[in-house]
Amino acid sequence: MTYTTHVEAELTSQPECWDRVAADVDTHKDVLPVQGERVAVVGCGTSFFMAQSVAVLRERAGQGETDAFAASEFPWGRDYDRVVALTRSGTTTEVLTLLDRLRGRTRTTAITADPATPVTDVADEVIPLAFADERSVVQTRFATTALTLLRAHLGRHTDAVVADARTALESPLPEGLTGCAQFTFLGRGWSVGLANEAALKMREASLAWTEAYPAMEYRHGPISVTTDGTATWMLGEAPEGLAQQVGETGGRWVAGGLDPLAELVRVQRLALAVAAARGLDPDRPRHLTRSVVLGSARGPEAR
Repeated sequence: MTYTTHVEAELTSQPECWDRVAADVDTHKDVLPVQGERVAVVGCGTSFFMAQSVAVLRERAGQGETDAFAASEFPWGRDYDRVVALTRSGTTTEVLTLLDRLRGRTRTTAITADPATPVTDVADEVIPLAFADERSVVQTRFATTALTLLRAHLGRHTDAVVADARTALESPLPEGLTGCAQFTFLGRGWSVGLANEAALKMREASLAWTEAYPAMEYRHGPISVTTDGTATWMLGEAPEGLAQQVGETGGRWVAGGLDPLAELVRVQRLALAVAAARGLDPDRPRHLTRSVVLGSARGPEAR
């Protein structure tokens, strides 16, 4: 099969990546959080949104208090038993600065696609997911594979999730979406982070006007932009009556019938479809690079 972009080839490989990482999860259990630990999960951009999902999943699994932060916003006044850092490149400035400052005071685990990078020197333990590395700037499979690893560690991953991902790749996208002027993505609980990531993917790949909210918050103002020519996509089960309210605005409602992580795969496909309709190359997103390396960054201040 021939792919036109790196990102298309990478997003299509996600079911196999998820299967592989779930099968290997027990080999990493000694360096992943254990029940009762107070944990912070950190990252930048896409990795931060994955951290948001992990934090909710872990707390709801009864494993212990878990927070998620952008690496640049880590709260130095709080104590954690472990910090888990998600970093595809292993070179992101904010993540490296944070891990370096935590050495000797808090145990750290980094999940990365490339262990032959500076993250190995500053993290206590490293979990390499080289098979999920990517050539594209726009993240797809590394982020969802890292989330699947942590989800499987919590006992919240099943074969049905992979089956849903295959359905997301094989089934047609809803008609008419590529012509929409604005997209809103909604989530509940752990899928709020996925909604944030869905909106980011659309912005990065297709320069689309996108927003993301917890589903119940959408009614408290954001619904005012919904109208004919806009789409509202739910990742997970929708609150009662919300689909009807969107319909009354004239906007397009997209129900999330698959596992929320598989719904994210559908959105990734939509991002490529919108990019193609607009004549954009998603392998060359505007103003973006594969890793953000800041030559003069001071990193997070103690606060």
